[in-house]
Amino acid sequence: MVTAAIIVGNPKTGSRTRDAAERLAAALGAETVVIEVAELGAGVLGFGDPVVAEAVARVQAAELVIAASPTYKGTYTGLLKVFLDQFATGTGLAGQVGIPIMLGAGPAHALAPELTLKPVLVELGAICPAQGLYQLDSRYAADDSLTAWVDRWGEAVHASVRER
Repeated sequence: MVTAAIIVGNPKTGSRTRDAAERLAAALGAETVVIEVAELGAGVLGFGDPVVAEAVARVQAAELVIAASPTYKGTYTGLLKVFLDQFATGTGLAGQVGIPIMLGAGPAHALAPELTLKPVLVELGAICPAQGLYQLDSRYAADDSLTAWVDRWGEAVHASVRER
């Protein structure tokens, strides 16, 4: 079974963003650990906080990293950014498989996972073998976007995890 770390960058805990990311992990058959960045407190704004260091270690122990954010002003949240800043450039997610997932209010930002979040995961060393997943927050749980994404990209994700 694949192990996945879900990083939730929504400022609100227990969000639709978290639910969508957990649905993605389940569809991929992954055993998950969830990091709600909003629960890490002010330590995420600096470096050396032991709670944040433990969260980073939990992410680095997983085979698959699902970075999840709502779409704010056409990009991912600053909260997710400050957490990702805790990982070393090039090596912080070295060899891990990364999937960006973002929820938004409309289709205008459908490329946000590809254009904003995937490049950060790659910069940190992650392998991103699939297109980022963008879902409408008003209907992500009821439409077929997740199923379509897994049908198209699931095997590539699993193959990449096996190869790491």
